[in-house]
Amino acid sequence: MRQSLSGYCGIYHINPNISIAVHSTATLIFGFYACIFGKIYYNRKCNCIYSHKAMIAIAANHCVGLKSNSLNVSTEDYGLLTDLYQLTMGACYVNEGCDRKRASFELFVRRLPEGFGYLIAMGLAQAVEYLQNLHFTSAQIEALQATGIFAKADRHFWDLLKNFRFEGDLWAVPEGTAMFANEPFLRIEAPLWQAQLVETYLLNTINYQTLIATRAARLRDVAGDRITLLEFGTRRAFSPQASVWAARAALAAGMNATSNVLAALKLGRKPSGTMAHALVMALSAMEGSEAQAFSAFHQVFPSSPLLIDTFDTIAAAHDLAEKMKSGEMQVKGVRIDSGDLATVSKEVRSILPDVAIFASGDIDEAEIVRLKGLGAPIDGYGIGTKLVTGAPVNGVYKLVEIDNIPVSKKSSGKQSIAGRKQIWRSFEKGLITSDRLTHISDSPKSNEQAILELVMHNGELLKPLDDLDAIAERTRSSVESLPQAVRHIASPETIPMVVDIAR
Repeated sequence: MRQSLSGYCGIYHINPNISIAVHSTATLIFGFYACIFGKIYYNRKCNCIYSHKAMIAIAANHCVGLKSNSLNVSTEDYGLLTDLYQLTMGACYVNEGCDRKRASFELFVRRLPEGFGYLIAMGLAQAVEYLQNLHFTSAQIEALQATGIFAKADRHFWDLLKNFRFEGDLWAVPEGTAMFANEPFLRIEAPLWQAQLVETYLLNTINYQTLIATRAARLRDVAGDRITLLEFGTRRAFSPQASVWAARAALAAGMNATSNVLAALKLGRKPSGTMAHALVMALSAMEGSEAQAFSAFHQVFPSSPLLIDTFDTIAAAHDLAEKMKSGEMQVKGVRIDSGDLATVSKEVRSILPDVAIFASGDIDEAEIVRLKGLGAPIDGYGIGTKLVTGAPVNGVYKLVEIDNIPVSKKSSGKQSIAGRKQIWRSFEKGLITSDRLTHISDSPKSNEQAILELVMHNGELLKPLDDLDAIAERTRSSVESLPQAVRHIASPETIPMVVDIAR
């Protein structure tokens, strides 16, 4: 009879078909004889005895206490926040005795999203936080065991989960770095089963934050420094968690502020926003007019822009001009969310010459370029949907070395490059001219800079990570180092990358 790890109770296996769940020595003795002679099970919590078939049905339908109506994610969930095959492969590695072999995986994109000439790396801070906090609780291990999926897994697999601590190395490019196709954003060097396990979460945070950071960097690039850019994407992001990551990535890539209160305060920033049409409609209906709605909001929030396109944008602008002329209000800004933004903004500017004009409503890089080309006098943009959604960054995470053996994938259209690598970047007059991909042991040529850095060693962070201001400055410098052809919005080129590795 052997005991498996299970936390609050023991699961004792009499033979491949019979097990007993025990809560005490007395229960064990009772269960042992019951299982031998009658194939029945005793549940002390409800003082019930179950047949063998009933216990199989229970195990199939109740995954040991993790079922919940709350699907919010916390650090306690990191162990299970993965794809099943990461765990099944880990169990297989244990059975094969290779789980401790040193492995290296690299995260990269095979091709840039359509219409992009570069990407801005983002999400490293969340990757580090994940690796530092990843663990498995007893309840989670019990839940995995109860699925029956791992029935043939070696006992040592459960020991690995119970005692998990990331003990590998993390190499990565600094957040805010411009990147191109087939260049590693990061590399994990760790025992095979650990390096495999972390794939899903790393791809999730790096892919999504890199998408947001790249879009934000492009927006800042076309808008220029004078224009205020506000992140309004919380309601359109793919989840509440994604909205917080999106706000962080947008700020780190140069946007001025976010309307996401939680993200702003967690990041040490002041949230920024305006008002919704609902307030104008509600107070207009109850207090008699749009002008009274504006006065009510302005009395409490005198610095906040007023949303003036609920009914008649131009009429609202004239009403505000009268109130400002009489000294009743000193409006700092107005927001327009609909209509021909170029034409309407010019009319509003003529009526309210000293008031900042903000625009929103499916704004993206191309729309800002168009509006600037038309001479729209817009001082700031609130950007949501087109920032936090769109064509994905299809990063992949591939094994490049195992037990000092370089390996690569040969699948058609999905080839990878074997071996641990370094990226050497060349500049001329402050502009990137090319990148060279080599084995990590190779030396730089003159005027080349290595951009992959060792961030964690043996699971320990080597130095504090950059704050948002430093990342935003790096993003700005990265974009400014790109040739104009690469920064082009409609039809960008990209930086040539030379693979200098013997195959």
